[in-house]
Amino acid sequence: MKNIFTVIALSSMLFAFCVLVGAQQPTKVPRIGILRDPSSTPDRFEVFQQGLHELGYVEGKTLIIYPSARAAELVRLKVDVIVTSGATTTRAAKEATTTIPIVFLQDADPVGNGLVTNLARPAGNITGLSQMTADLAGKRLELLKEVLPKLSRLAVLGNSANAGNGIQLRETERAAAIVGVQLQYLDILSAKDIETAFREANKERAEGVLVLGGPVVNTQQTVLAQYAVKSRLPTAYTRSEFVEAGGLMSYGVNLADLDRRAATYVDKILKGAKAGDLPVEQPRKFELIVNLKAAKQIGVTIPPNVLARADRVIR
Repeated sequence: MKNIFTVIALSSMLFAFCVLVGAQQPTKVPRIGILRDPSSTPDRFEVFQQGLHELGYVEGKTLIIYPSARAAELVRLKVDVIVTSGATTTRAAKEATTTIPIVFLQDADPVGNGLVTNLARPAGNITGLSQMTADLAGKRLELLKEVLPKLSRLAVLGNSANAGNGIQLRETERAAAIVGVQLQYLDILSAKDIETAFREANKERAEGVLVLGGPVVNTQQTVLAQYAVKSRLPTAYTRSEFVEAGGLMSYGVNLADLDRRAATYVDKILKGAKAGDLPVEQPRKFELIVNLKAAKQIGVTIPPNVLARADRVIR
């Protein structure tokens, strides 16, 4: 009987020891790699991180974030998820790994840019949120037509080196054919092409300008706005930053909303979901921004019905 009690006592001690050891095992802290693009605005990732905080993550305690400009470095660190800002960094991450999940904050055309093969079921290790840039090209043309009812000749500034440029241009051409507007395409391969493009637009008697989205133009917001004002050409852009830099008007996706929503994808992946099983989501919020100061400088009047629909008016 004594031996039985001894065995029971030893078993209890062993069980308690195992529980104690198990309780002392450190919990693995998820590690997020942020692949930065020099052309992206810093606040893009700040909004994403705010989204993580809203989901309960605390940086340094329940989450570690590694920012880097090199995909290979994040792969070497063996992060749990890589977050990218757009096509350029997503492509770099895709080339660096086929196993680490990749979430892009936004992309103008994920399929056209070769990031995923299908929006509903991306497969592979990549997913994220679509900016629908091409789908909104027609809407921007419609807005310009409202501001300039007699618009018949429009210059379109794009970048043929950008993978999503072709589909944006095709959608613009389709919309232009419907409203009877003649297009003049001008390629912006680098910043030095901007002055030439506006000079050519004036030479061909363009009455307005539509700027397509892309990495090159997105880094030249102030320069584009300045030449548009100098040339007295009403110009529509894809992003609000152009209008904040002095441009006339923009219509596009609320990028902050996309950045914040990307945090939910990272959360799902950290909880076991596979990136390839998460469909690329479409935008939910859109915004029209109008700059009345630029309108005065260019010499155009923004109709009351357009102003009434604006989400923000810069005076």
